[in-house]
Amino acid sequence: MNRIRYLLMFLFLAVFLLPAGTHAGQPLGKRIVLDNGMVLLLAEKHDLPMVTVDMAIKAGGTLEPGDKPGLASFTAALLKEGTKRRDGEQISGEIDFIGGALSVSGGLDYASASLRVLAKDLRTGLDLLSDVLMNPVFRKKDINRTVKEMLAEIKRQQEEPGTVADEAFTKAVFGSHPYGRTNEDVAAYLKRIKRRHIVDFHWAQYGPDNTIITVVGDVTEKGITTLLNEYFKGWSRKPGPLPAVAAAPKQSKTELFSIDKTITQANIVLGHRGISRQNPDYYTVVVMNFILGGGGFSSRLMDNIRDNRGLAYSVHSYFSARKEPGAFVVEMQTKNESANEAIAEIMKEMRRMRTAPVSTAELADAKSYIMGSFPLRMDTYAKIAGILTFVEMYGLGLEYPQKYLQAISAVTKKDVLRAAQTYLHPGHLAIVVVADQKKAKLKL
Repeated sequence: MNRIRYLLMFLFLAVFLLPAGTHAGQPLGKRIVLDNGMVLLLAEKHDLPMVTVDMAIKAGGTLEPGDKPGLASFTAALLKEGTKRRDGEQISGEIDFIGGALSVSGGLDYASASLRVLAKDLRTGLDLLSDVLMNPVFRKKDINRTVKEMLAEIKRQQEEPGTVADEAFTKAVFGSHPYGRTNEDVAAYLKRIKRRHIVDFHWAQYGPDNTIITVVGDVTEKGITTLLNEYFKGWSRKPGPLPAVAAAPKQSKTELFSIDKTITQANIVLGHRGISRQNPDYYTVVVMNFILGGGGFSSRLMDNIRDNRGLAYSVHSYFSARKEPGAFVVEMQTKNESANEAIAEIMKEMRRMRTAPVSTAELADAKSYIMGSFPLRMDTYAKIAGILTFVEMYGLGLEYPQKYLQAISAVTKKDVLRAAQTYLHPGHLAIVVVADQKKAKLKL
């Protein structure tokens, strides 16, 4: 009966809950290589006169030099501040005039740019988008102002216990790996940043060979390829492959990092290195983590630590699966005096996941929720564009929605136990506690 129930549930989800115009077995979109080598992912949607454009450029933090932490994000932040044809105010004014939105931001694996416009204003939007990516001038006054703004924001965040805990955990898990660069590292570099650093990074990393552009909305294949070939015609290819990124170190033991602050709630972050998005066990890990701490009020951590012991309002766990292995993380806040008990219970639940199979009901509930909520990740043009960009960047294929549902549906209790034994390491944790240490009296 369970097998029949899951089969019927999967068919319902695959056929009826995918976005309009997407059916079971049908790819999310079409993949096209443009004249300059840029990869276009296209999903035509003609129910609204809107167009969403998302871009992912392989110019993220993993590619910045080790002695220049934050250079990638800083470069991305400056792109809208002025080009050879427009200053920052003109860029903002032109996109506002047509009621659109244009943004650029940095990230660890890649930099992102996005455009939202009415179909009738697509030419104007693409003119702006291509201009900020291809023709930035990086004026000294814009660099100086942005440095001041970023340093002020970093200083503000350093007063927040949660951010302090997250930063310490990041450094503890990843060390000198690009994923381990913190606000403190960035602040130290920003004080000595040079314009030529930004110019050189932009020249080396921003180019069509390194870029995915996703278009979702009221366009045709012929029309959009013509426009993109026109507006990005002058973008030149860059020589050579992207540099390799060394793996982050693995933890050999459990370590406690205590940070003293006069606060009433201890901020706890613990975990270890996790998995990459390309890991074949990713889907099993999703189900396993949902049961452990990713399933909100139905997770084991919430049931034990919140409902049974009253130690916290919320506790959750997640795997940040990226291009390189990210982190497995558990986060919570509790009274200073309860920190030791809360940490012990988290570790106990991790060990329980590793030693006995989950129940039939736990597995069924996890799979039902994960599969049932998946279509909500594709219910707008922006979300569809984001998924398309994501699957191309991580090599997941345009049949990703169908593969995702099938993979989650196939997970067994035996799979979950194996994933917990492989990817949960309660004896090799980085434990960060920001608290009033006199009251917390931490001990391992």
